[in-house]
Amino acid sequence: MNNAPAILRSLIIYAVIVPLAVFIGYLLSNPLDYSSMAVYGLLALVLVFPLLMKWHYPILLFSWSATITLPFLKGAPNLWVAMVVLSLGISILERILLPNRHFIRVPQITWPSIFLIAVILFTAKMTGGFGLHAFGSDVYGGKKYIFQIIGILSFFAITARPIPPEKAKWYVGLFFLGQATCLVGDMYPITPSFLHFIYFVFPPSGAYSGAGSGIQIGVTRMGGVGNAGVAVCLCMLARYGVRGIFMGGKLWRIVLWIFCFGLVFLGGYRSAVLAVAGTFSIMFFMEGMHRTRLLLISILAGTLMVAVMAPLASHLPFTFQRSLAFLPLDISQEARGSAEDSNNWRLALWKSLWTQVPRHLLLGKGYAISTEDFQFMGSDSAFGSIDAGQQGLALSGDYHNGILSVLLPFGIWGLMGYVWFMVAGLWVLHSNWQYGVPAFRTVNALLFACCLLDFVSFATCMAGTWFSIGCGYWAGYVGLSIALNNGVCRKMYPVAAETPVGKPIRTFPRMRPGFQR
Repeated sequence: MNNAPAILRSLIIYAVIVPLAVFIGYLLSNPLDYSSMAVYGLLALVLVFPLLMKWHYPILLFSWSATITLPFLKGAPNLWVAMVVLSLGISILERILLPNRHFIRVPQITWPSIFLIAVILFTAKMTGGFGLHAFGSDVYGGKKYIFQIIGILSFFAITARPIPPEKAKWYVGLFFLGQATCLVGDMYPITPSFLHFIYFVFPPSGAYSGAGSGIQIGVTRMGGVGNAGVAVCLCMLARYGVRGIFMGGKLWRIVLWIFCFGLVFLGGYRSAVLAVAGTFSIMFFMEGMHRTRLLLISILAGTLMVAVMAPLASHLPFTFQRSLAFLPLDISQEARGSAEDSNNWRLALWKSLWTQVPRHLLLGKGYAISTEDFQFMGSDSAFGSIDAGQQGLALSGDYHNGILSVLLPFGIWGLMGYVWFMVAGLWVLHSNWQYGVPAFRTVNALLFACCLLDFVSFATCMAGTWFSIGCGYWAGYVGLSIALNNGVCRKMYPVAAETPVGKPIRTFPRMRPGFQR
């Protein structure tokens, strides 16, 4: 008796799977060729697509801040770039096939996002196009355009669906702890050689280039370890808040937060220390902790720490001293000189670049870089050029200045769009913190505090906020808040029901948009 299903399966095996296996075996003869790696990546995508259909959203949240690359693709893009495209594509497909699936509608963020994308596309078209040298173009700089556009699109990918309340803690943890993958890159010098294949996915960080044959704790600037410390500190603030960490009756929370804050100093970056300390301070007042005994305890602890640290500052590890260089402490000349050199270089860079603003006020200069300029950048050091405006970082658009990073590449229109985008985002975050679900009040406070601090840094030129990564930063934080609260929450107003004779008999609360009972 013939078994039709079994015969059909056999035909599929012989007609599809066997030739595919032979073809893959042929490609394995040259496994590092880009065309072969592209085929491997495509096959892997086909195999894992059923899993992506179910888990693409949490993977997207984890990849948002993760330091993971895809080496089998041209240019080795970051995982978050691919996940934004895949997750948004899957969400759009679900919206087409399932009529009950809807994106969360927030026009306050949608319109500035569309305006920014239009400015980016117009500027790129008028200043040399999307040059991608990895694909054979003679023009460089297209990668920044892609990062900016996909960074903005990440907002729509994250707000494609509301986050279920029962999964909120899990998703928020993935969102912040993805940054802890930076730790892997710092471990390259001490990783056994047979495990070096890991660093095709987790690229080595600056610790390797500066450490030589090993790592010296406190001397080598371990930026990955510092970023991991920042990730855990922010995750704990999102989960427990200042009150839950220091007044929750759990000693391990206090010890773990202080330990992770100490790891931030191993990176030697003043901006990272100020970011954690500033976010903590803003949340301290947002939670009303200044009206509790914790304010007096904090003042006493801070005074004691300064009294102990002041005479011992010059004996602290180098990275600790450099991280504290913004304070009037007696640190070593090496740490002070390193910090001052960085400050002087930035000031010289900004002074040189501001003279270029009038020429690019209406039409920005974009990111297109010729082959000659790129070769010059390869032979130039960050501090080596006579004209700071012609240094490698300046030519590539990395100005270490928030306003200049938008104004020069995209003119006044880009600056207006980005400020519109940030102000609208702050309004959304503040509304969700003030009127949102009480269960999410702590994480809403953290998201608002992080973006408020970043906005102040952007406006005062105090931090190196680059537009190429700033779009994704804001889109991720604002998108997470909207997905958690299912929209933008508004203030509840009492609505009185009336009797036939016009007398109110009962008061009902008006539902907040974005809140479901």
